[in-house]
Amino acid sequence: MSGTSTVKVTRHRQVTIPAHLADTLGIKEGDTLDARLEDQHIVLKKTKHKLPSFKIGRRLGDIDIDRLIEESMSEIAG
Repeated sequence: MSGTSTVKVTRHRQVTIPAHLADTLGIKEGDTLDARLEDQHIVLKKTKHKLPSFKIGRRLGDIDIDRLIEESMSEIAG
């Protein structure tokens, strides 16, 4: 791998993978990554499995599912 890229961590602890790195590794929207700590470094590796999904007119991703859970919890809480 050549060169480094600096990325910023958002308040939700999210980072954006630079396009040239994602393209090189074939990472696209909806893919899942395994994350681990290795010698004080965060290592991300593209997983080979897909998350299960069900049909409701379109695919649901992790963000959609998290949003639906939050909305449901808010309704329950009143």
